[in-house]
Amino acid sequence: MFSFPPSPEDYLSIMLIVFFLVPFLFVMAAMPNIIPKLKEKGHYVRDMYKKTFTEVPGNGGLILLLFTIFSLSVLTLFYGKAITPINFTIIVVVVLFALYGLLDDMVNIGRPAKLILLYYCAYPLIPFITSSLLIIPFIGQVDLSLIYLQLIIPTYVPVVANLINMHSGFNGLAPGLSLILLSTLVLKTLVSGDIYNALFFVCLTGGLLAYFWFENYPARIFWGNIGALSVGAAIGAFIVTQGFIISGFIMLIPHTVNFVMYLYWRLNRKKYPLVKFGSEREDGTIEVPNPLTLKWVLPYYFRITEKQGAYAMYGLTLLFCVIGFYVPG
Repeated sequence: MFSFPPSPEDYLSIMLIVFFLVPFLFVMAAMPNIIPKLKEKGHYVRDMYKKTFTEVPGNGGLILLLFTIFSLSVLTLFYGKAITPINFTIIVVVVLFALYGLLDDMVNIGRPAKLILLYYCAYPLIPFITSSLLIIPFIGQVDLSLIYLQLIIPTYVPVVANLINMHSGFNGLAPGLSLILLSTLVLKTLVSGDIYNALFFVCLTGGLLAYFWFENYPARIFWGNIGALSVGAAIGAFIVTQGFIISGFIMLIPHTVNFVMYLYWRLNRKKYPLVKFGSEREDGTIEVPNPLTLKWVLPYYFRITEKQGAYAMYGLTLLFCVIGFYVPG
């Protein structure tokens, strides 16, 4: 309950609720109107884990990003602190990653160009990093100086974006995992960091919760590379600007394991041919070609549905997020 007159803590709570609810309501209201229009214009992709041929509108991440930034812009009329320099810079970085995701959907520009482009897309964050100290559990503080600023920071963000993009495939999987990560980071910042410099992420979490309603099984829209790379970049930027490098790494362990499994798969292509998707059996369970991505481990050994597979991944990431929440640094 709020006191009267409201205390500073009450004002902060009200502000956070508003920043969360406004994008949530915008996305909830907009999606039912936009999804049919995307279908009419032919902007859809196939849902691969369905017995019958099913097409679902794509690039929903663009809608999520648009209404998140729009919400933040509207709220600056009432909360002048909403657009701090760091919030503005983070938005620029996230939009750059979204534009790259749009380009990636259109043409294949090659891996070397991708690495260079995404590295420099994260570069604007460097001036806002106030410390190069890492707090490593059981070791203590370690100052990495220029290595931290020039290598770790601009590399961390695109790495996280690509980890988010890779750990996907089931209806709602990537948005659901990202929602868990963002929610944990917002709570961790509220407890130990500067929440005023994270208001964009509060908005993004609210918008993502609404968006997840529409991509959760059975998906009515997919967010595409635009959504995965922009939200992934936001998570990476959130981690580095709040100094959660170690705890963020712990939260992302399932995503990292998924990448290592995929790398092993790539190195053994003769034994395990590359296949992007599995299929759905007549009984509704999914059949996958191998256990070499994290989401395929359970369905390879057990007869489970796509929805059950996605929720198992949610539980695994939630476990590591709880651990990361209590780890300093």
